[in-house]
Amino acid sequence: MSDIKRITVRRQKIRKNYIKTKLIFLVVLAAVLLAVAVFAKYLCPYDPYAQDLLQAQKPPGPAHILGTDRYGRDMLSRVIMGSTTSIFATLVLVAVVTVTGTIIGIICGWSGGKVDTVLMRISDLFLAFPSLVFALAVAGVLGGGVQNAIIALAAIGWPKFARLARGLTLAQKDSPYLMAARLSGSSTPRLLVKHILPNIAGPILVTAVLDIGTMMMELAGLSFLGLGVKPPMAEWGSMISDGRVMLQTAPWMVLAPGGAIFVTVMIFNLLGDTVRDYMDPKERSGR
Repeated sequence: MSDIKRITVRRQKIRKNYIKTKLIFLVVLAAVLLAVAVFAKYLCPYDPYAQDLLQAQKPPGPAHILGTDRYGRDMLSRVIMGSTTSIFATLVLVAVVTVTGTIIGIICGWSGGKVDTVLMRISDLFLAFPSLVFALAVAGVLGGGVQNAIIALAAIGWPKFARLARGLTLAQKDSPYLMAARLSGSSTPRLLVKHILPNIAGPILVTAVLDIGTMMMELAGLSFLGLGVKPPMAEWGSMISDGRVMLQTAPWMVLAPGGAIFVTVMIFNLLGDTVRDYMDPKERSGR
């Protein structure tokens, strides 16, 4: 083996180890966020909904690490409690659009014909409108609330996954292994579940993880505009909305939930990028 080739192999191995270590680290961080969301009510130092006007707008200090809001509620407790709503609502939303879009995409790619044409034209209709504007319209019609916000964002999120799944299904549809499975007598549902879905799951999973940050921002945006979570429920977007009028006098009321959104979105975006690198065929071929 030449020196150049040896150096190249060594660099590839170092990169693979780096990506794997980075992936493990980010998975641990994501798991910590999920653990905080699950056990939020046990981690809060104060009751996140208890009002004490004598403690209103207290700056960060030993008693209240992130300060208090205009009602005297502890901001750290509300940020921790808000993680339950913000993170789990986002994960439910991503799960809904991923499953719905993938099913529609597989049906379109496998069936073709009129079914494909009709469903793809419907997806074109949803994609023709600016996403957030369309979500605002749907959430406004439904009347707000976290469930209606999820429905509104799901309505604009599924076409991306449908088109991705359709393209991947078309690429797999005429492959030799699938033709062999057909000749062996496998039924259509078995072909779709046992052969098509496992072979297209990788890119869909990466897209879903990368979409978590975007969906969290959009969900927080709806709550900020009053079309998501309703007060007094703790949620990061609505907390920013409550504190925006006091940004100059009590900036911690906005910075605390804003920082939580920033950290969470950054972790999931980095996780999505790392999962994409880890599942890259070039990287996998060297493992």
